Amino acid sequence: MSRDYNNIIQLINSQKDNFPLDQLFYVDKSIYELDLETFFYNQWIFVGHQSRIPNKGDYFIFSIGNESIIIIRESESQINCFYNVCRHRGSQICLETEGNSKKLVCPYHAWTYNLDGKLKNARMMYEDFDKKKWSLSKCNSKVFQGLIFLNFSNHPDDFNEFIKPLKPFIELHGLKNAKIAVKKVYPTNGNWKLTLDNFHECYHCLPSHPEYCQVHSKEYIQAYGAGNNTGPESKVFNKKLDEWNNKTKELGYLTGEFSEINFSNFFRSAERTPFDDNRLSETKSGKPASTLMGNFKNFDGGYTTIGTSPFNSLIMSNDFATTFTFIPRGPMKTDVEIMWLVDENASEGKDYNIDELIWMWNETTIADKRIIENNQNGVLSKKYKPGPLSTMEIGLEKLKNWYLNHLKKNLT
Repeated sequence: MSRDYNNIIQLINSQKDNFPLDQLFYVDKSIYELDLETFFYNQWIFVGHQSRIPNKGDYFIFSIGNESIIIIRESESQINCFYNVCRHRGSQICLETEGNSKKLVCPYHAWTYNLDGKLKNARMMYEDFDKKKWSLSKCNSKVFQGLIFLNFSNHPDDFNEFIKPLKPFIELHGLKNAKIAVKKVYPTNGNWKLTLDNFHECYHCLPSHPEYCQVHSKEYIQAYGAGNNTGPESKVFNKKLDEWNNKTKELGYLTGEFSEINFSNFFRSAERTPFDDNRLSETKSGKPASTLMGNFKNFDGGYTTIGTSPFNSLIMSNDFATTFTFIPRGPMKTDVEIMWLVDENASEGKDYNIDELIWMWNETTIADKRIIENNQNGVLSKKYKPGPLSTMEIGLEKLKNWYLNHLKKNLT
């Protein structure tokens, strides 16, 4: 074990319960690189939706750290994910972030690959050269309900085990029959953990997010604003939740929640909860933003929140879904990528309006960008010291403990 690792382990051991992390965790390059290896490269992370590449040969690139992945449609039923690395001398093959190609041609020496990754042509090689041995390297991938998941690990967790507790919550919304209505990226000058800390607590929601607080009740924000059991219990909200659960069960729709009980490689959660004041959707008016999706035949006045990993969240009304992917870009840079999904048959301008669809999470994420960047600037000060967490920051503490336990386990 290197001296640097010993120093980091000592730093891990010095972290206090119910306090945020020390400064180095939010600024240090070596810790950032360890974070990528320990966390991002070892989780099943959704990076897009199949509707982004509807036609044969359509592709887009997902990049993180030193890795670049070609996500390409081979056929109607097959999406492939390859490392964007030519098997000849390592040049990147696809230089555009998205496009369409009948074959993949390396721009350096023109080695050519089929859409299944097999090497089709390599000029002027020796007679004993075997093309079958030089296919593109595959990235572990799964398409579930239209969501494209990647895992960079050499020994990835079993996908079926990973998705099992979240499966019914996702399937309810029929994302496999959805399409992307809008995709936006919010570049944020903040460490990925600061960015996620903000997403895992709603202590800041009342002073910072009037749009979110217009859609959700004060009682919900207190108890469930950052996910189930992330704040003080609210008897008022518990009563409303029980009443809504009974009505929703009568409609034949899923209710309930899931959270991790034991420490594991996964950091997952899910719950179905009611809106406030007879709202039907997560919109400014409370009225539907689009047509019903998935298994819904009627609006049930509730919505579904799912965390598949620390880097992903799904927040879904009956009529549209908002997906989040948090992509670390450097020790103090994170891209927040959001997609809004609607039913594949919904028509813009007729069945849905873009401004209504994105209103709440667009405004909230713009505000979060400002909050996180202010937070990062303050954390850089020599006077920064972690302060005690509130009773509404339980989710932040859960994430911190999971992070520290995993990092220490990986280093030892």
